[in-house]
Amino acid sequence: MLLRQLAVQRIVDLESLPSDADLQLWVEKALADYSQDAEVVIRIVDAQEMIELNSQYRGKQGATNILSFPFELPEGVEGIDLLGDLVICAAVLEQEAEQQNKSLGAHWAHIIIHGVLHLLGYDHLTDDDAIEMESKEILLLQQLHIDNPYQEKEGNG
Repeated sequence: MLLRQLAVQRIVDLESLPSDADLQLWVEKALADYSQDAEVVIRIVDAQEMIELNSQYRGKQGATNILSFPFELPEGVEGIDLLGDLVICAAVLEQEAEQQNKSLGAHWAHIIIHGVLHLLGYDHLTDDDAIEMESKEILLLQQLHIDNPYQEKEGNG
């Protein structure tokens, strides 16, 4: 049986944050086709920390919803199952869910799955890569009975 470990760091304390059980479920869903043991760290931060990280690691101003930091195993080192870290700004997720007329829980599920797929090497830098990644996200979310996050909802812009 594969070992799936999740460490959650909650820097903000909001009632609207998902439970560790929900986070674990979404991580495991994203890892369903991954055939190795895996450990993921999720750090839930405030806007200030996300602004600093986004500037430091991406050279971009402002807060973003999620940053993914895949772990690269140093040459010659074995036995570490860490896939990487996901840093999530709760305030940005809440704002996006409201603006996009989505349930907050569904948006959290989407962003966790999106982040784990980044840790697995998926990206959306090209149109073809974006189609592949988004298709995988849509399929995984459907399995959780969550609507396509890329489909416009009534009431949007």
